[in-house]
Amino acid sequence: MKLSEVNLNDLDAFEQGCPHEMFELLRREAPVFWHEEPQGPGYWAITKYEDLKHISRHPALFSSERMGAIIREPDPQTIEFTRQIMLNMDPPRHRQYRMLVNKAFTPRMVEGLRPRIRQMVTEIVDAVIEKGECDFVEELAAPLPMLVICELMGVPEEDRRHVYEIGNKMVGFDDPEYHDGKTLEWKGQEEGDAGQFAAEMFMYAAKLRAKALESPGDDLATGLVHAEFDGRRLSPEEFNFFFLLLLIAGNETTRTVTSNGMISLLDNPAELEALKHDLSLLDSAVEEILRYSPAVHSFRRTTTEPVVIRGQEIPEDAKIMMWYPSANRDEEIFADPHRFDVRRSPNDHIAFGYGEHYCLGANLARMELQEIFREIVTRIDGMERTVPVRRLRSNFINGVKEMRVRFTPGRVVA
Repeated sequence: MKLSEVNLNDLDAFEQGCPHEMFELLRREAPVFWHEEPQGPGYWAITKYEDLKHISRHPALFSSERMGAIIREPDPQTIEFTRQIMLNMDPPRHRQYRMLVNKAFTPRMVEGLRPRIRQMVTEIVDAVIEKGECDFVEELAAPLPMLVICELMGVPEEDRRHVYEIGNKMVGFDDPEYHDGKTLEWKGQEEGDAGQFAAEMFMYAAKLRAKALESPGDDLATGLVHAEFDGRRLSPEEFNFFFLLLLIAGNETTRTVTSNGMISLLDNPAELEALKHDLSLLDSAVEEILRYSPAVHSFRRTTTEPVVIRGQEIPEDAKIMMWYPSANRDEEIFADPHRFDVRRSPNDHIAFGYGEHYCLGANLARMELQEIFREIVTRIDGMERTVPVRRLRSNFINGVKEMRVRFTPGRVVA
């Protein structure tokens, strides 16, 4: 492959799997690479680990707020709308909002959830184990993060499927399976576009907020409606944006990593067997799953003044795209980076980001991954894929839509 053949805008390539050949070439020959873009201004593709960390630790130079954090160009009429999502905020506002939810994701509070999460994963595996076959994504990967976030937020059981389906449509904005191939903008003008799905999510958030105000409970929604910063409480709109972010960030990404992790284990049967026979490897296996195939392909930043990266001068207001799967396989950081190794140590991946926007729910995600894989590897034997995996057509989320598997039937234990 030549540099002239690199095309990180080719969603068909991402649908076939992460284009590591492109990233390896860029790391080697053009780690700060100007990439043309047919539907945008073009961007600087950043593929090296240390460069991603540098950009992430300097939000004053590399803004999330100016033009948002995803690759798609924001609608000028609705840029203020997108800036209400914490993902698209800069300090000091970002830190103020982050403090509101930080207390829900401390290691101590997350550890307190472990018994309930273990009960959940037992029930999830019980639901499929006698059948000997299932869609791994829908029946094993998806339920746990949805259940956990919905329980944290106080979403009633009867509403969870609805919330889950809206989240799928919002994350899969480039995939025609979710949107009938329509052009998506944050307007809410066309039936089936991302604006409509955001509006649906906000309508549900308003219902949840009213419930938390009328009948306060021991949940995060109640905590958010009563939390104060700068002497005031969150407005209804601000609560809606928190709900949107937590549902997508806490649900879609963990489901994605669970699916990608199982693919990695099935593709590397010796590593799967090692984990089955030594559960003390579970923590390091989860870290390797996160490194090897992270949930997010890319995030965007915009320069606030002229900067220099690796000798390359970059002007103000330039679009910067950070590619996480590439950074997590940087040869300068990770020995034999394309090898999946459940014993890898050290493993300082940046699958959860770095710096100001480090994932709020990292502790929770790690626990969920530890518990679901503990249950799968100890109770399910002989798993194999029956048809090719169907992946999300996206250069934003490294998602899996369907993975049909079969395995040796087992018995229900709960």
